[in-house]
Amino acid sequence: MTESRPHPLFAHGPLLDPQVQAALFGRAVPTTPASLAGHTAGPLETATDGRDLQREFGGTVEGAVLWLTDRELAAADAHEGADRARRRVLLGSGEPAWAHLDARPLRPAARIVIVGDSIAYGRCDPQGGWAAHLAAAHIASNETDHRVFNLAIPGSTLADVAAQTPPLLAPRHPDTLVVAAGINDSAVQLAAPETARDNLSHLADHLAPLAATALRHNARMVVVGPAWLDETRLDDYEGLRFTTARALALRAALRAWCQGNHIDFIDLWEPLRDRPHLFVDGVHPTPEGHKELFRHLSI
Repeated sequence: MTESRPHPLFAHGPLLDPQVQAALFGRAVPTTPASLAGHTAGPLETATDGRDLQREFGGTVEGAVLWLTDRELAAADAHEGADRARRRVLLGSGEPAWAHLDARPLRPAARIVIVGDSIAYGRCDPQGGWAAHLAAAHIASNETDHRVFNLAIPGSTLADVAAQTPPLLAPRHPDTLVVAAGINDSAVQLAAPETARDNLSHLADHLAPLAATALRHNARMVVVGPAWLDETRLDDYEGLRFTTARALALRAALRAWCQGNHIDFIDLWEPLRDRPHLFVDGVHPTPEGHKELFRHLSI
């Protein structure tokens, strides 16, 4: 079986050392000088690349692109370990490449845009929900450089988000795009049962354009998965039918797509699972429920 064309991997530390390359790949690999846009870097603390990378609007990290085979790219992934994740980034040249980044996607973020539905919007919480708690903590940690823009719209599906998001990003200069994929995509419209066909197979049609849009802005896309729901209270919710089975299918489909496309996925199912007292209506969390979601996002 032949190898695919070489993969570009940005590196700025020990992976540029020929001796490290020889030990890891069995050869000195071809390199091209490059810079990583939208990041800044401090002194390396470990033997791996990327551990010190933080987001900074207008920042640049000098390094090089390693041109790796499939096997070498897998070896680089293993070398970085579980606390690093390989994600798409934009080089200073505007070309895409891989880079190993913090596996906790919100930790290195500076400018975050949130898009999604009513739960991300903060419905049923006068304080603004988990997104507002995230914004308060994030901005408090760096009032000068950190920003959070919550652009969620109640009732949105992923199709709506994919259509609405592209023109909203440029003015906000995001480095992180949080796509809150709630349960709306799993709903069955009771008034039109003929439309109740499985729409989960179309998730990629909406997620892929969102990922491409994020990359164009050099933003890291993070998909936030659906929260648990209390099906016993949802026989007919505003003309929709939500079920645990369909919500779990949505959760699984989101996770699989993200894993297959090297996109971050944060699962929000467990924090509220089997805790119906943390819901106002079976779908929307109470203020305390939103706090639980925020605590989970902050882990």
